[in-house]
Formats: sequence, C-alpha cells, structure tokens
Amino acid sequence: MGETMSKQFEEQGGSATMDPNLLRRWLTSALVNRTLSPRLQQKRRASYERQRSKAAARHRVEYFHQLDDSYSHLAAQLLKPLLERYDIELVCHLVSGPSGKNAAEPALMARQSVYDAHCIAPNYGLSFPKLQSAAPDPGLVEQALGILAAQNPRDYVNCAVPVGEALWSGDKASLASLAAQFGCASAAKSTACLRAGNARRAALGHYAGAMFYYAGEWYWGVDRLHYLEMRLQQLNAQLGPQEELLAPRPEIVSGPLKDNGSLQLEVFFSLRSPYSAISFDRTLKLARETGIELVLRPVLPMVMRGVPITLQKGLYIFADAAREARISGVAFGPFYDPIGEPVRRCYSLYPWACEQGKGAELLSSFMGCAFAEGVNTKKSKGLKRVVEKAGLDWRQAQKILGKPGWQAILEENRQAMYAAGLWGVPSFRLVDTSAGEGGEQLTALWGQDRLWLISRQIQSRLALNNRYNSEANDG
Repeated sequence: MGETMSKQFEEQGGSATMDPNLLRRWLTSALVNRTLSPRLQQKRRASYERQRSKAAARHRVEYFHQLDDSYSHLAAQLLKPLLERYDIELVCHLVSGPSGKNAAEPALMARQSVYDAHCIAPNYGLSFPKLQSAAPDPGLVEQALGILAAQNPRDYVNCAVPVGEALWSGDKASLASLAAQFGCASAAKSTACLRAGNARRAALGHYAGAMFYYAGEWYWGVDRLHYLEMRLQQLNAQLGPQEELLAPRPEIVSGPLKDNGSLQLEVFFSLRSPYSAISFDRTLKLARETGIELVLRPVLPMVMRGVPITLQKGLYIFADAAREARISGVAFGPFYDPIGEPVRRCYSLYPWACEQGKGAELLSSFMGCAFAEGVNTKKSKGLKRVVEKAGLDWRQAQKILGKPGWQAILEENRQAMYAAGLWGVPSFRLVDTSAGEGGEQLTALWGQDRLWLISRQIQSRLALNNRYNSEANDG
C-alpha cells in the first residue's frame, strides 16, 4: 500500500498489522470511491475530447456484437439509426460471451435474457423473434458469424439485423439466402474475427456483449444507449437539429390504477449489491403508491454465496450503478464495503426489526449508510448509526446482534429466487394472488433497470382484473 493510502487507512482506525480482510475492504472502498468521482469523470472526458480535437478525428464509437446474445440483437437494430443521427465513426466487432468468473449462472442468464428481450423490445420500438429455446442453434450461430465476418463496416450495419432476425427465429432458409446475398467468410476468418474482437474488448477493459464503447466509457445495449447519446449531444455531434433520444429510458408509473389486494411483488436483494441499494427505496415507493403487497426476500451477496466476481466486472458495476443513481436522483457514494461480517450482523437483526415493524427501514438504512454515506458498518459505531437511523433501539439490538436463525430465512429466499429462474439481485417476481392457491406468477425479471417494466405490468394486470370483475358482475 502506498504511503498516502497507508496514512489515510491509519487515520480511519486501521493499522499495518490489522486483519487483511479489513484492509482489503478498505482498499476496495477507496478504489470504488475514486472510480465514482464525478469530478474525475469530467476530467477524463475533457482529456479524451482534447486529444480527439487535436487529432481532428471523428467521434469513434466501438460496438461489440455477440451473436447468441439477445441484447445484442436489440442493440443491432439501433446501429443504423445511430449513424444517421450522429457524426460518428462506428466500428463493429464480433465477440463471444463472458467466460470464467465473469459468467455467473450462464444457463439461467441465457434463458432470462431471451425472455427479457421479448418483454422490453416493444417499449423501445424494437422487435425480438419468438424463440422456444434459450439460445439459437449453434450451427446457425456459426453460419451467422460467417456472414457478418465477411462484411465491410457499411454492409455490416445493413445486414446485422436481418441476420439476427433469421438466427433468433431459427429460419435456416432465410439465413442461407442472406449468406448468398452478402457472402460468407471461411471458418478460419470467422474465428480470427472473433478472436480479434475479444482481444480488442479485453484491451479496453470489458467482458460482455452488446456493449458500446466511447472515449473511455462503456454503455450496455439499448438500456444504456441514452447515456451515450446524451454525451454525444453535449459534444454537438448531432448531424441535424436537436432530436429526441433513440432509446430513452421508460419511466416508472404508479397509476392510475390501485390494487385491491390481488397482486404481490416479491423483491430479492442483498445488502452488498449497489443495484439493490439504488432501487430499494424506489421499490418501496412503487408498492406504497400502487397498493400492492410487497414481500422482501433478502439473500446473501453473490460473493458470500461462493459466486466469484472479477475486479474488472466489479468496477464496471459500481460505475454503472453510480450513473444510474444520478439519473434517478438517488444518493450514491461515498461507499464503504460492508461485505462479510457487517452484512451478517445486519441480517441477524432483521427478524427482530420485522417484529418491530421496521424490517424495510433497517435494510434501507444499512444500504444508505454503506453506499451513500461511507459509514464503516464493521464498527459498532457504524452499525449503531444504521439501527438508530431505522428508528430502532440500539440497546435492544445489541442483545440480539449475532444470534442465529436468520440464515434459514435467507437460504429459503435464495432457493425461491432460483426456482423462479432468477439468480442475481435485485430481482422481481410479480404474482396474482387472486388466481387460486399459490397464486399465478405473472413475470420474473432481473435487474433494477426493470422496475419501470414491473410498474407497467402491474397496471396491465390491474386493468385486466378490473375488466374481468366487471364482466363477472354484469353476468
């Protein structure tokens, strides 16, 4: 550890002989806080723009297309509109999917992403073919790869969408026709293109498909394209007058309909998840405003469940969560990593907090302190702040702190999450409890950026239930 950082660590109560896990937690927090700095981001952006202007270069956007990734097919539909609207040089790369520690639960991810793509496409004015399986046929993927690997940049943009449409539809005849029309590269050239795309992505510091890269920052698919557009517009890179964004984020709606006790929303989250932290209070607000029953289902953080995560992936997640928080008006940073004992100690208080009617308040307080105030929740002083901020008595909490019993609750929640086809947090499961014993699962979605979709599905189901009840009464 450098001399400056060592001094900062000691000023906050650390020492050179301290538990290495505590040192690691502090170093992670310091690195994340530096990454999250808006001021540093602005300096980096200004530096990139100075270099571009000095070289008299165009705005260069790189796109990484993964053929067997449903989000890449949605993103491909916006490549041509992006070129028509902005003065950019668009460079497209073919890549394979995440691997190793960057690929948590790949089978569940593939199945969920296809379902998710079907759900979100119409809201962005896009389309996604109806496919019965979680992934396209490997043989068709290989043929599609050959077609795209044979294209120059201009033709790539024109044929990526029809190729993806045929691939995800399982339409062998259409894919063969496209191969005849656009040409098809040899297996050796296709493999070389894939390796080159993977190498370029790795050199720039990422691991996933459907990613846009511009001047030091990453933008994931249609869900983050609006950030890239806003940045290009700030640089006056539009080809014409100021226009609406190609892919604006849909808003969360809480009306006009209110629930009468028919719907239940289960929320799976963890206390160390930045995406959970920035969406938790907004989820509580949605439940209050719509009147639906909210069931909180906390789980252990993925890394505490033995699911590894790379530093590369972790830093991207925190940087992405920070900008998501800013656009949503949610406080985020400074951060102090609560992984390990702090999370366990807070969870040990959760059953007691629920008995006091303060379960949600305790969880909200903990995430707010860890992710927005930089409170060291490892220390009793920090946890005392969490407890009292939630409106609970610290003296009573100390008597309960660390007691067992909470583990079974969290394990039950984890199993329920996996049974719903989910694995990561936050995740949402919407259930119609009026539809017989156990209710009817209406949808199960992963990610804080699906809260807007959950809100719309609530309204759609309430409208359907209202019509059904009206017709039943008339009959």
